[in-house]
Amino acid sequence: MKIVLAALFAAGIAALTLLPTAPVTAQTSCEALSSLSLPNATITSAESVPAGNFSTAPGRRETVVPAFCRVTATLKPTADSDIRMEVWLPTSKWNGKFQAAGTDGGSINYASGTDAVRTPGTVERASGMLRALQGGYATSSADTGQTGANGNFAFGLPGHPERVADFAYRAAHEMTINAKAIIKAFYGRAPSFSYWNGCSNGGGQGVMEAHRFPDDYDGILAGAPGSPLSHGYAAGWLWLAGTTFNEPARFIPANKLPIIHEAVLRTCDASDGLEDGLIDDPRRCNFNPELLLCKGTDTQGCLTVAQVETVRKLLSPAINPRTGALIFPPLEPGSELSWARVAGGREPTGLDVAAFKYVFLKDPNWDWRTLDFDRDVARADEVIEAEKTNTLEPDLRAFAGRGGKLLLYHGWSDAAIAPQATINYYNNVRNLMGDAATSNSVRLFMAPGMTHCGYGEGPNTFDGLGVLEQWVERGNAPDQIIASHSPEYPPSNVDRTRPWCPYPQVARYSGTGSIDDAANFACQMP
Repeated sequence: MKIVLAALFAAGIAALTLLPTAPVTAQTSCEALSSLSLPNATITSAESVPAGNFSTAPGRRETVVPAFCRVTATLKPTADSDIRMEVWLPTSKWNGKFQAAGTDGGSINYASGTDAVRTPGTVERASGMLRALQGGYATSSADTGQTGANGNFAFGLPGHPERVADFAYRAAHEMTINAKAIIKAFYGRAPSFSYWNGCSNGGGQGVMEAHRFPDDYDGILAGAPGSPLSHGYAAGWLWLAGTTFNEPARFIPANKLPIIHEAVLRTCDASDGLEDGLIDDPRRCNFNPELLLCKGTDTQGCLTVAQVETVRKLLSPAINPRTGALIFPPLEPGSELSWARVAGGREPTGLDVAAFKYVFLKDPNWDWRTLDFDRDVARADEVIEAEKTNTLEPDLRAFAGRGGKLLLYHGWSDAAIAPQATINYYNNVRNLMGDAATSNSVRLFMAPGMTHCGYGEGPNTFDGLGVLEQWVERGNAPDQIIASHSPEYPPSNVDRTRPWCPYPQVARYSGTGSIDDAANFACQMP
């Protein structure tokens, strides 16, 4: 019972205390918005949606929603742009705030905990437009301008030169300013506070907003943002794919990943002083995969020599072979259960390959197997610098100067974006702004046992927006965040709570009481 109460407190008390006493109602009809004139934007529909079961498209799971006004628009800040966005406006009980939903790729982020989510512990997917609407927010999301009329991903393709900038920063900003204009037209006033909520690509969009458009948002919740366009999306993934795809002997089948994970825990779980199935800082884990080397015949319970080398490479950084410079950090011990994509010999496709083909090298016939980690990555960096499309620029002084707050989080068991990449970004911010200014405006929380934007064996569900609102609206900077874990979804049966701590602090057990109760832990320097 104590665990459940702690989780409910963490998930609800902050948001409840910040709701306005008198919800705002609409000042005009929803349908009247269809004639609203906006710069660089065309409203394509404006329709009232009644309270009750709602689905964003035929065949998708239904979700219970309050009555709202659904507005769709197409944005064309350049002649080449084709950005699709939606704005949802609660009809009668708006809480006075705006919450934008970052996109994990090229699609509008509708999703909520009851839409398309079938496993426990999601964060980003539970923070889409549906969840924001249910919380009383006016909300919006956009598709980053990459999905054309034929449904093909248009990133960097010949004939679409401006869409790289749309993807990197412009779509999020244009969506923001147009959403705020629609909100003001509907309610007769601007939102009192504006928040960004996204993870993965959505987290990268959030930190780009803080750097490039510091006036757009009062608070930004950004999960797993540590992926600069050239090094992370492209070079980092292609480095990992090259580990196995060209040499089938190096493949590690999915049924062997649990034995690697169990061996890592046996080696490193107790290194933080507590055997709890979690590693509080995997960088201190010195795991030797030769412990699993087959003594004879290859079986499910051991690794071949080639597979041992695969494990070594996945836990090693991508480096420039000529200079030794870091290209992208390694995956961390503890992430093994999520290695199927990179350890199973899957050929890389999508954004990582398209970025080099169409944006960096401008050669549609380029073969990813020929990637030169010296020459080609250097060329990518030149393009990124020239076009100013790096999502991880550390200069947040303007954002901090106007009182903006950036709350970063990343799971230590993330196998999609290396956790150290976000730590490196945070350290770059701190080196530029100084410790005091950074602490006042930017805080990073690392989550033991959490994978990409949620999931995993560790506590992985938290009320990030409620924590951020307390910081922005009340000045209560987070000294810890209580996260919970449930073996099922929806998380009706919480089996563990644990504090996440401001980096570089870690949670330490008091020595008494349940190790599954956050109340028995305190944040300390390691």
